[in-house]
Amino acid sequence: ALPEKKMIFKGLIANKEDMNNLMLMPLIRYPLPGGSALITFEEAKVAQRIIEMREHTVELSCGELEELDQCRVRVQAVPVDILLPSALEIRLTQSSRSILVSDLPSLDISKEALLDKLELFFSKTKNGGSEVESREFLDDSAQVVLTFTQDGVAEPLIEKGRIQVPIGKGKYKVKISPCMSGDISNLQLQPSRCPRTVLLLGIPDVLSEESMRDVLEIHFQKASRGGGEVDALAYVPAGRTGVAVFAEDTD
Repeated sequence: ALPEKKMIFKGLIANKEDMNNLMLMPLIRYPLPGGSALITFEEAKVAQRIIEMREHTVELSCGELEELDQCRVRVQAVPVDILLPSALEIRLTQSSRSILVSDLPSLDISKEALLDKLELFFSKTKNGGSEVESREFLDDSAQVVLTFTQDGVAEPLIEKGRIQVPIGKGKYKVKISPCMSGDISNLQLQPSRCPRTVLLLGIPDVLSEESMRDVLEIHFQKASRGGGEVDALAYVPAGRTGVAVFAEDTD
């Protein structure tokens, strides 16, 4: 929990069930061995059918092969099981020497120039600051973390809430917040099977990468062979490795 502070709230609360909820957006990294492919179908029933058939004989394009007996390969279809977080606990700690600066203006200056302006302002004692030990621009949130060399500087700045800072030719009110660091204290996982994705194994390195992707997609989109419309396909040739990233299915 965040540090306790007495507050008076004079507003309206909507969707009270959403309060204190942490939304997890899983991005699962899945290692792929050489000679394998991942196929995601538009329909889950197609993927299930391909898995139940287990072995598949794929006709290859003979343009790159001379011997007719090499124009077919057998591949195995298996389900894709991944681990998804079911419960997560994070322990938060407030830094005694760092502040989070947000609500920064959108100006036509570089990130380094913006950091220089902030460091120059917050390093002066007349502005409530002190010598700045480090500064960091957070690309994922367009916020800046400033860390001072001394304790006791961050808290008074945080209590002010907003401070007017000269940047370029103007002055802008930026927001000062506590800088929180967190570490995972408890993580529980549960197995989950990808409903629309199939892993193909045992694919020999007999065609170019692009050609193999094409023949696999052509084969597995044919209804006569148990397939259906293919949403995505990734192929890793033998002798190489890959990593697939699974995101939440919003369909």
